[in-house]
Amino acid sequence: MTERAQAGPGRRTLLGAGAAVLGTAALGLAGSPAYAAESAGGKAAERAGGHGGGHGFRLDLPVPTVIGHRGASGYRPEHTLGSYQLALDMGAHIIEQDLVPTKDGHLVCRHENDITATTDVSAHSEFASRRTTKKVDGVSLTGWFTEDFTLAELKTLRAKERIPGTRQKNTLYDGRWEIPTFEEVLQWADREGRKRGKQVWLYVETKHPTYFRSLGLGLEEPLAKLLRRYNRHRKQSPLILQSFEPGSIQRLAGLVATPRVVLLSGARERPWDFVTSGDPRTVADLVKPEGLKWMASFAQGIGPTLDLIIPKDASGRLTAPTALVKDAHAQGLVLHPYTMRNENTFLPADFRRGTDPNAYGDAFGAFQAYFATGIDGIFSDNPDTALLAAADFAAK
Repeated sequence: MTERAQAGPGRRTLLGAGAAVLGTAALGLAGSPAYAAESAGGKAAERAGGHGGGHGFRLDLPVPTVIGHRGASGYRPEHTLGSYQLALDMGAHIIEQDLVPTKDGHLVCRHENDITATTDVSAHSEFASRRTTKKVDGVSLTGWFTEDFTLAELKTLRAKERIPGTRQKNTLYDGRWEIPTFEEVLQWADREGRKRGKQVWLYVETKHPTYFRSLGLGLEEPLAKLLRRYNRHRKQSPLILQSFEPGSIQRLAGLVATPRVVLLSGARERPWDFVTSGDPRTVADLVKPEGLKWMASFAQGIGPTLDLIIPKDASGRLTAPTALVKDAHAQGLVLHPYTMRNENTFLPADFRRGTDPNAYGDAFGAFQAYFATGIDGIFSDNPDTALLAAADFAAK
């Protein structure tokens, strides 16, 4: 980065005051970095007086909120109970799940329905004939896909590291965990919540909802059914719903009262449901005040890519922040951008250190630049790093 991001509208506590202040003895966290970050976040919330996320919602979370991206995927294969557990143990405020369906309609946790890179499916000769080429959201992919397997068949597979070249240490855990169903995650969260005396927050994304609805495997209805079964369908439930398709969020708004966030990708891109419906708007249109006002009519927040918060120049260095934080806050929207990772290859050029793309760079410096814009939280593959960075920021 050529210069540090300038402070935006200030630290906004859209997620409620004092959320982090449970008894340290009860949680067994006294003196830990995770607790320090959480406590500092709660103090920052108290100083700012608390704020709702639009439509009367008040989310009991500290600011900046640290979201465990696919769990603690910087340290364990993503979307496994091992990854989720580690993120929770580190102190992440929310744990993310991405949902895709099986052939028989169960919701399972995978970042994509193409499971070629995240499971050992290619080693199962009994499934060799399932390898196929499909077009998902306009992109041609060749591999194995969850919608071609029953849940029982998927349960014979084991998860593995998606990017072993970058995260070689994670390959130690290849084969250790199976693909979890979302219901299993809900049960895990309830167990952990009872054990800790504190609700476990989940951040749940519907993946490729238009594509799956075209196959007769709509995501929203079975998701809502599970949320109601596990009492996470209410306005104050410890769960946030998210999707890159605004139509999926609108559909969910008609099914449950759970808080909702619209994810936003590159400025030139169009949500896939816009493509299929002929809506000409791009993400660049949605981040303008008019687009933000429209999203605020059915969502409580947005999850933009970090480049929409602070763009990069041709060399990959950060430039000046955009007006998105200020404009979104003006509409009462929470901002949870994605994704921070510690490795040089994923960091802005300003914060890379050395020549090894897989080595850690100055992640703390990058976090401070993004927090200074006034964002309300951030997705991170490394929750422990994010929590320490949040504590540093809150202490200023």
